[in-house]
This record gives sequence, C-alpha cells and structure tokens, in this order.
Amino acid sequence: MDISKQVEVLKKNVVDLITEEDLKAKLEKAKAEGRPLRVKLGADPSAPDLHLGHLVVLRKLRQFQEFGHRIVFIIGDFTACIGDPTGRNKTRPPLTEEEVKMNAQTYQEQVFKVLDPELVDIKFNSEWNAPLSARDVILNLASRYTVAKLLERDDFNMRYKSGIPIYVHELLYPLFQAYDSVAIQADIELGGTDQVFNLLVGRDLQQSHGQEPQVVMTLPLLVGLDGEKKMSKSLGNYVAFNDPPKDMFGKLMSIPDDLMPSYFNLLTDYSEEEIKRILSGHPRDAKLKLAWSITSFFYGEEEATHQQEEFLRVFSRRELPEYMDAYEIETLYNEGVKTITDLLVFIGAASSRSGAKRLIAGGGVQLNDTRIDDPMAPLQLTPGSVLRVGKRKFFKFV
Repeated sequence: MDISKQVEVLKKNVVDLITEEDLKAKLEKAKAEGRPLRVKLGADPSAPDLHLGHLVVLRKLRQFQEFGHRIVFIIGDFTACIGDPTGRNKTRPPLTEEEVKMNAQTYQEQVFKVLDPELVDIKFNSEWNAPLSARDVILNLASRYTVAKLLERDDFNMRYKSGIPIYVHELLYPLFQAYDSVAIQADIELGGTDQVFNLLVGRDLQQSHGQEPQVVMTLPLLVGLDGEKKMSKSLGNYVAFNDPPKDMFGKLMSIPDDLMPSYFNLLTDYSEEEIKRILSGHPRDAKLKLAWSITSFFYGEEEATHQQEEFLRVFSRRELPEYMDAYEIETLYNEGVKTITDLLVFIGAASSRSGAKRLIAGGGVQLNDTRIDDPMAPLQLTPGSVLRVGKRKFFKFV
C-alpha cells in the first residue's frame, strides 16, 4: 500500500493529527531508510484492568503494526506514583509502588490480546526517570518549559482560577511523561483526546533536546455503559478485557442504543456501509451483532455464539441459564445463613449487608420468580430453588 493510502487508513477515527504532513514525511522517510517507526503509547497502571476505552487506541496501534512499524508501550510505573492530574479538579492520590507493580503485570498480559508481541517493546519509564538527579530535573526538564504554558491546561487553569491548590509535583507530571518521548526518540505518540496537552509537551521537549518532534495522534474517548461519562474503572461503567465472556456479552447488550454507532466505528472492523446496514435493522439485533463481534475478538467465535444463545435463552425466551453457580442448602444453614440478606453476602452477590439491602430495595432480587421485598425475610430454600440478582446473575440451590 502506498504512503498516501496508509495515511488515509491511519487517519480514520483520529481527532487530532499534528501534523498530517509530518506523518506522511515520517512514513516516507522510514520506507526510504528501511526501518520501522517507533510508535509510542504510554499508560499509567492506575488500575489492574484494561477496558474497551483502551481498545480504541490499541486498535490504531495494531494498524501501525500491520504496516510494519514497532510499538513502544510504556508502562508509567514512575509517573503513576505521581498521579496524572489530567481532568482532575483536585490532586490525584498517588499509588504505592506495590499497587503499581501489580497493575503493571496485568497490563503486560492484556496488551498482547490486541497487539502482535513480535512488534512490541515494553518499557517502564522508571528506567530513565528514576535515575534523574535533582540537577537533571531542574536543567533538563523544568528549565525547558514555562509555568505559563503549563497553566494553559484546562484543568490547571480551572484550579488556579478557583483557588484550588496545584502542587509542584503535578506541574512536573507532564514533563516526566514528555521525557518518555525523548528517552525512546518517539516518532509518533498516540493517546486519548484528554491527553493532547501532554502529547504536545512531548513534541516541545524533543525539539529542545535536538530531536525531530513526534507526530501527535489522538483518538476519541469511548463513552461508558452509563451513556454519559467516558469509560472508566473508577466510575464502574466499563467492560474489561478480562471480563468473563458472559459478563462481557451481557454488559455490551446493556449499552444505550445511541452509543452503538460509536462502538461499531471505534471497536469493530465493519465498513461504514456495513455499519449503516446493521444499524438500519432492529436495535436488539444490532446490539447482538456488536456484543458478538467484541466478545469473539477476545474469546473466539464459538464462545461468542454460545453467549449469544445463552442471552437469547434467558432474556428473550425467559428461560434459565444453562449454567449457574450452585450452593448446597445444608451448608448454607450450617454456616448460619438465616435471611435473604445473609445469603446475598455469603454467595458474593453483594459485598456487604447494606449493599444487599440496597439490591432488595431496588427490586433486583427474585427467588423462584418472586420478588423479595423484605431484607430480613427468613431463608426458605428447597432443592431446585433459583435466586436471580439483577439482570444477569443466577444462583441455584441443591
């Protein structure tokens, strides 16, 4: 594929491209020199799971791989200990080193569900940031950027005008993140639209270090299952790479209808014409196609088809799932489980007694198709009883 066509493919779904001319020039230069470009993605391991929001950027990286380029996936174990202030109206609590190490391990495992490991270099930014001396930080980082430019960031600007404290370590965060680009001599850096400021700092810092500035490409932020805010682990509106196939399929079937066009565009390989055709049909059928496509990407077509059949069995034909977690009635009584609240906590359907009571008050608990309204209702189980919690959780008792 010639360079112009490559650019057109790589531009799809991109919001910011700084600049298209630079991208074309880098692709042409790499081709002439017979070397791959270094395409950077940085991620602070602030939570243990990657989710579909990350998939948007990772799919774009996979396109670069298909054109023969190498991905440098930087795990921000150093910057995570500072805490990215992006989009925050208050200081982000820093993670402990132990939390960062645990999360970083899962990132390494999950990223290869999307990317070709043969064309990925995984780096930890503590490798070059941790050894920096105070002199290095002052002369090679802090002296190359002004406070005025940092305060142009929306979140810093808002906090400054509102009198909300901005700590010095937060001002240094974009510089340490940008220094990653200098350390690996990145040709291109990708990120979400909320990261455009940080990515541009990388361009500036590279130039001040005598390097050719990286091309910046940003991708849309995926709206979460709530249909309102960006997908986020902290908001609980996410679908994780490591979700079991049943949960993944069920969560995707719960998204608001108006999110389907963006999910199809950002998370699947269907053409625009195919997406229009799919969305022109019944919304439920379109959502089944979406859930099947994404689940099959992570777990294969056979498993996705099985989950689709299970979903139709339970939610369309109102039948019970083929497989349910089973508990022995005698064991429950021996363990002192006496009420429906006790039961929900014991089987893990609720994390606490107050959580169990909220589920019951919300009408989300049924025993043998009868809604439970009294959280202190005595437990009356017989072999074959089925407890339903919410829309997707079923438990049987033997």
